Amino acid sequence: MGDNQLIFKVMKRLSIPLLLSILLMSCTEKKDNSAEMAFQKNSETVLANLKGWQNENLDYSVYADDFAMIETGFNSAKDSVGLEEMKASDKELWKAYDFKLLTDPVNLLPGVNQDTREPDGSVRYYGDWEITRPATDSTAAKSAVIHTYESFDFDENGKIRYQQIYGDFTGLLMYLNEND
Repeated sequence: MGDNQLIFKVMKRLSIPLLLSILLMSCTEKKDNSAEMAFQKNSETVLANLKGWQNENLDYSVYADDFAMIETGFNSAKDSVGLEEMKASDKELWKAYDFKLLTDPVNLLPGVNQDTREPDGSVRYYGDWEITRPATDSTAAKSAVIHTYESFDFDENGKIRYQQIYGDFTGLLMYLNEND
């Protein structure tokens, strides 16, 4: 048998498994990493949001026009507030209290779609905030730490659509203002 015939036989034997491998690889499902990419982008928005809240200069342009802050407080009169109501509330809170995020670094976690349980680009975190009522002429400064859970859901344009935060804010405010 000549060298050319031997090479042909070897190539023939190798080509069938090679072709089958290529066929199998082309049929396998490609992993969709769009939720992971959305989570990474949205995480940057959340980190900037937390920093903005702490520094009392929140960038409201990251919120969707149809934004809703879900009310999670005890016996809330409404189930949610819109962006304009949240802006007004933020101004009042910043006027009365100072906020400092103690959790560093913030561990952002991916959220999932409640129906499919698949990652959906939403972002959540657990964090500790120190809230201080500044001193006045007649009262000393008073601080407390609150443990929170907060989540952010985004629309298709990467804007915050829903936001909710859980923590014992009623207890916190009662403590900070108990001598008033």
